[in-house]
Amino acid sequence: MDGNAAQIMDTKKRYTAGVLKYAQMGYWAADYVPKETDVLAVFRITPQDGVDPIEAAAAVAGESSTATWTVVWTDRLTACDMYRAKAYRVDPVPNNPGQYFCWIAYDLSLFEEGSIANVTASIIGNVFSFKPLKAARLEDMKFPVAYIKTFPGPPTGIIVERERLDKFGRPLLGATTKPKLGLSGRNYGRVVYEGLKGGLDFMKDDENINSQPFMHWRDRYLFVMEAVQRATAATGEVKGHYLNVTAGTMEEMYRRAEFAKQLGSVVIMVDLVVGWTAIQSMSFWCRQNDMMLHMHRAGHGTYTRQKNHGVSFRVIAKWLRMAGVDHLHTGTAVGKLEGDPMMVQGYYNVCRDSHTVQDLPRGIFFDQDWGSLRKVMPVASGGIHAGQMHQLLDLFGDDVVLQFGGGTIGHPQGIQAGALANRVALETMVLARNEGRDIKNEGPEILRDAAKWCSPLKAALDTWGEISFNYTSTDTSDFTPTASVS
Repeated sequence: MDGNAAQIMDTKKRYTAGVLKYAQMGYWAADYVPKETDVLAVFRITPQDGVDPIEAAAAVAGESSTATWTVVWTDRLTACDMYRAKAYRVDPVPNNPGQYFCWIAYDLSLFEEGSIANVTASIIGNVFSFKPLKAARLEDMKFPVAYIKTFPGPPTGIIVERERLDKFGRPLLGATTKPKLGLSGRNYGRVVYEGLKGGLDFMKDDENINSQPFMHWRDRYLFVMEAVQRATAATGEVKGHYLNVTAGTMEEMYRRAEFAKQLGSVVIMVDLVVGWTAIQSMSFWCRQNDMMLHMHRAGHGTYTRQKNHGVSFRVIAKWLRMAGVDHLHTGTAVGKLEGDPMMVQGYYNVCRDSHTVQDLPRGIFFDQDWGSLRKVMPVASGGIHAGQMHQLLDLFGDDVVLQFGGGTIGHPQGIQAGALANRVALETMVLARNEGRDIKNEGPEILRDAAKWCSPLKAALDTWGEISFNYTSTDTSDFTPTASVS
């Protein structure tokens, strides 16, 4: 797998006009030892037939840093040996013939401080269209603490969020207003009130409710915040609703965010599709205005779902923590949306760790020191119901928002009963766990016992108790343990 990989060291030959292999130009360095200040990336590459994997890895390193298809003498006007990214390791992907993991190191000086837009323009800006590759996927990245510290990160973070909400020792509960499209402002507010009064901590807009003809955004905000304040008064708990400020322009997003603040909201929401610059801008606004920022990962599956091409969601989660979001939809593992349990736990670790350690079974290739960057609250949302409470608590622990949309609003006894069922299921399961019971295995029995004195929970279990979404995940770990040699 050598493929004439040696760099041409003779300066005259190296800079003679014409075409050289990327490895010969210096983008492959098998003996390179990454520096503490390097940005590291692991790509999964599928070279075209006949393309040497090392040359393909060198090409990825070249095209994501300083190279072009031919020799250019202007390299010599720069510190080119430092600026060239260096592919330094290539391994076959277990059980996936023709695919390879390649490790690439980038000098820190290649990146603008505090700009995810610049990171993405560099790392994924060009290489995914490169003809010598059938497919490419960015599997993981490691950022030096020196770069992490150029980002302010989440404006609120898990600790301060719990202090503001005065809610400790359990997951938070949420629900997405359904149907997501078509309700009038008043009816939308009625759904929000019922859910919050029934025991939820948050309700939310969905990704595609913005300002359509059937409900202008201002009407929705007014009715929603009336519902939040009434539910707060009725329950004595701090309540919230993720008001989606996603809009066609940055100016309009700021306008909506300001109005949400005027109405007393503690949180706003944006969709991933607004882009990295807009996300960082809204994060900065939230930090200045003491607001939490909820991130809906709308659109991520177009590039995160397939194993052979795109960007792993663990990388998106890292970028979003650096960009500065407080909440992030990170999968449920047991719901209707794509997500292998081990992979999803890896995403949660990226959000909540102070120091993420390499964990190949969960897809984590690198240690990552987060440099005191605040933690992100993961959100489990998508096809979950009260009958899965024991699984969710066992998988994800306390620092998570469990969001039951249809599993609240579709309750046969009404929305408030659906919220009550979820709250009782949660508090029952937390109590059982704290008492030392094996909730993973005893969970169904614990829920059935609680349902004997809670009619809404019984109705929820009767309606959805046997519902599951058992499909094979497309994104699973390629970690293959090998036998130890004594």
